Amino acid sequence: MNWFSIAFIVVVCFNFLLLIGMVFLEKRKPENIIAWITVLTFLPVIGFVFYVVFGSGLSVRTRRMIKKKTISERDILVNIKGIQTLAEAKLDGNIKEDQELVTLCYSYGAYPLPGNDIKIFNSGKEKIEALKRDILNAKKSINMEYYIFANDKTGAEIMQLLCKKASEGVDVKLIYDSIGSRKAPRRFFKKLEKAGGQVGEFFPPFMHIRLLNLKLNYRNHRKIVVIDGSIGYTGGINIRNDHMGLDKKLSPWRDTHLRIEGAGVYALQNIFLDDWRYCKNDNTPPRLYLENGYFPSPKICGNALVQLVTSGPDSQVQRIKETFVKMITNAKNRVYLQTPYFIPDDVFFSALRIAKKSGIDIRIMVPKKPDKKTVYLATLSYLKEMSELGIKIYLYNGFLHSKTIVVDDNKLSIGTCNTDNRSFGLNFEDTMIIYSSDLNKEYAEQFEIDIKNSQEVNINYFQKKIWITKMFQAIMRLLSSLF
Repeated sequence: MNWFSIAFIVVVCFNFLLLIGMVFLEKRKPENIIAWITVLTFLPVIGFVFYVVFGSGLSVRTRRMIKKKTISERDILVNIKGIQTLAEAKLDGNIKEDQELVTLCYSYGAYPLPGNDIKIFNSGKEKIEALKRDILNAKKSINMEYYIFANDKTGAEIMQLLCKKASEGVDVKLIYDSIGSRKAPRRFFKKLEKAGGQVGEFFPPFMHIRLLNLKLNYRNHRKIVVIDGSIGYTGGINIRNDHMGLDKKLSPWRDTHLRIEGAGVYALQNIFLDDWRYCKNDNTPPRLYLENGYFPSPKICGNALVQLVTSGPDSQVQRIKETFVKMITNAKNRVYLQTPYFIPDDVFFSALRIAKKSGIDIRIMVPKKPDKKTVYLATLSYLKEMSELGIKIYLYNGFLHSKTIVVDDNKLSIGTCNTDNRSFGLNFEDTMIIYSSDLNKEYAEQFEIDIKNSQEVNINYFQKKIWITKMFQAIMRLLSSLF
């Protein structure tokens, strides 16, 4: 028996052990296991390498470290003077109708925080200009966390401002994701450290060699900024030129982000500090964050109540997905969904089908120009089935990167989470659930504007695709369960 045969037998044995682990230890979903069985059976060697890089879960040690570094939002909030008074403030809208949703989110650790003023940005340029102003006006602290912080014109401008504030004595902390920001050299971030700021790399690779990152499949996809503990940002817009609409291939780039003032900022601050404590192995006692002004006394800045729901591979519960499912199944009249990638699992798919069969007006909008063609093929496959149900499908004439859901007349979600398995289960994500009739109306009107810049398609659009396109759609749909 030659070495090749021996190696092949070893790989097949390892593949069998991997499958046993998926079934009995990781307890993965059946469709996920079937997909891996297909790959490991027909491509045993390549499939093994593929699994090691993309399919293996977080180690028990990593999960424990992340949980160990987590600060309870409720523990923080009960120590803030005035938070109980704020919770009794008059709320906008019929919040009692959504008590089940509020309770569900609260069970996931999302404290209901009223009294917020929220500004919605519908373009990268609008958001980045507001962010620059807030950075320049920062007095005590700037906490920033981005999936992509690029070394380009946009990134250089923000980095220059951060260095300026750090040199002035402002406490500046920056987290960037190792995979999302892989094209930015480390010397780019060293500038901030030299200016007096602090930088953390989320899931850094082995020996800082990016090709040796065994956590390649897990990304911190969040985009969070907290300034002086009183102004917060989150949404879909990264620090990169194409998110400003400067990439002709993906132009026009349509995105959504929010700026918040009020107690809701505490939730963003809390999540940032969780991630900071983990990636920097920081053991600062929570009381010091309270004493050092990270959580200033709460103020009523507006009339919107919010809950920040987070999810990640460190949890067995896909909290954001389940929150979305609850919003959809509780809908009374409409659900408007925007996402760049639409690859729902059976639970999410069923929620949409049940809502549609119940008479709910459901509209789904995705980009007409894809940035990832393989993922887009899987998206089209699922949209075909949505169209067969009578759900309205719109292809935005450009690249749509917004991650939003408008439900009925009084609530919406804006955040970082796409409608796919990667965002629901593999990425660290956040989404802000907003209870406000005014903001709901504002964004519903924006959705109508987006419709005018979109192509509405029906079942005929999908049926006219040539056979080879349909074949690749079926293949990509099968493989989409792997991640």
